[in-house]
Amino acid sequence: MTGESTTTPSPVGLRALTPYLRSHWPTLAVVAVLSMLGAGASLVQPLLTRDLLDAIGASGAVGGTVALLATLVLVGAAINAVRDYLLQRTAEGVVLGTRRRLAHHLLRLPIAEYDARRTGDLLSRVGADTTLLRAVVTSGLFEIATGVVMVVGAIGAMAVLDPLLLGVTLLALVFGMGFAITASRRVRALSRATQARIGEMTSTVERAISAARTIRAARAEGREAELVVASAEGAYAAGLKVARLQALISPVAAMATQGAFLAVLGVGGARVAAGDITVGDLVAFILFLFFLIMPLGQAINAYTQLQTGLGALERIEEVLRIPAEDQGSSERSAAPPGRTAVEFEGVGFAYPAAEGTVLHDVSFTVPYGTRTALVGPSGAGKSTLLALVERFYETTSGTIRVDGVDVRDQGRDALRAHLGYVEQEAPVLAGTIRENLLLAAPETDDARLFEVLESVNLTGIVTRTELGLDAQVGEGGVLLSGGERQRLAIARALLTDAPILLMDEPTSNLDARNEAALRRAIDAAAQTRTLLVVAHRLSTVVGSDQIVVMESGGVVATGRHDELVETSPLYRELAAHQLLVSEAGAPHHSEL
Repeated sequence: MTGESTTTPSPVGLRALTPYLRSHWPTLAVVAVLSMLGAGASLVQPLLTRDLLDAIGASGAVGGTVALLATLVLVGAAINAVRDYLLQRTAEGVVLGTRRRLAHHLLRLPIAEYDARRTGDLLSRVGADTTLLRAVVTSGLFEIATGVVMVVGAIGAMAVLDPLLLGVTLLALVFGMGFAITASRRVRALSRATQARIGEMTSTVERAISAARTIRAARAEGREAELVVASAEGAYAAGLKVARLQALISPVAAMATQGAFLAVLGVGGARVAAGDITVGDLVAFILFLFFLIMPLGQAINAYTQLQTGLGALERIEEVLRIPAEDQGSSERSAAPPGRTAVEFEGVGFAYPAAEGTVLHDVSFTVPYGTRTALVGPSGAGKSTLLALVERFYETTSGTIRVDGVDVRDQGRDALRAHLGYVEQEAPVLAGTIRENLLLAAPETDDARLFEVLESVNLTGIVTRTELGLDAQVGEGGVLLSGGERQRLAIARALLTDAPILLMDEPTSNLDARNEAALRRAIDAAAQTRTLLVVAHRLSTVVGSDQIVVMESGGVVATGRHDELVETSPLYRELAAHQLLVSEAGAPHHSEL
């Protein structure tokens, strides 16, 4: 990617979680009921323990109480096990749903967003950030909710048993718990910063791995490794800030709970000695104190997890708030009679993230059923014109018409179904030859696949292994040569049967033999389609019906090869450099 977004994610609250949990409400309702039942089973146990101790002290029967207490322990454990499984399953479902939503959205972002953002950071949001949402469900919302139920129930029972001891308990807890809750709020911002650093590190690693051969050839492994290490150190430093804060929270909370226990033990022991409460009451109170302290501590940890998850959710929501590319209707407007295939009228364009105009006042037409070539020096804007026809970007000024209809009035899906497009880099996707060929024409049978491969002289890649069409091409097509990747991309475009083909440098990586074969394939395609071809090798376009010469973002000449050799100094210079004409302007017929 060429740049990096500097957008700061907007803070989100618990309400932002609602869309992620909506489809899981029935399960979450069951979990809520189980949590209440489990909390109830736990809160009854101290009271039964008190009755058991009082019965033992009075030499009464204890069998029924012991059986009931044991039953409650077992039932509580079973309820909690089922609840935890349902929570884990829901959490995995939330992560899956979020990744599904992100995947569909990321692949529909405007092309300009890919220009402005680093690939690794987007990958991090799908991977690392969505993983943190799991803790929001399992250790966040329901741990807090269950903790609140337990705390409220325990405080109510403790108030009934001994209001004085309750006051001592709350005084001991209020300082430590107040600090822990305040510190946990800070965790969200630090977590968001940590996830951003992880995104930067992922981008750096992705950059290095994708260019591994270039880095090795340049003997730059050490320097690139240092860049990765530097980004990893940034993530490490951000992670340490979170760790330091979390390390403070637990000891302070533990100190408060230990202080509360010691205070209750001391004051309670004195009250037992004075005869104000019984030993059973004190034991029950201490058990309730544990039922207060344990869920309170879990709730604070869960709150910290929740803040971490909300920090990740902010980054996820930032991407989801970017408007996706509008695909529009799948229906195309009826083309007016006497149409041209493609028409450029006063087209101007500037990339959103760059300064300066790339195209200005470009006007020419591509008649239906003809071959038009775009030639000119690098940076003239030829490839940009094809991107504008595909509506990867919108024109800054002017109009582009396909079949006589403004492309802005055509849905992108419908428009692109009408166009075959071969990019300059001729990308090949990791996977098999078959998967690459079927990308735009998934219903094509093998006979048609072999026919198109033969037309571009590419049958060799399916006959050199027993796997045939199911042979792997490697990451980015690394197991193919540059020429094979280019011809595979062209075969993929030919399979679409689109009436208009846009081809960007279709022969740039080919040797003379394969160029000749590909030229024949293009000639055959030109019999039934309209071709708009960007070319640096003029030998591939001298037979075009029309050649458009571009320079510095504008059209400087239009005509056929013989005409342009006579009338366009720039074209004559380009042709002379490629030995298509002599310096005097006469054609080299042996080259034609």
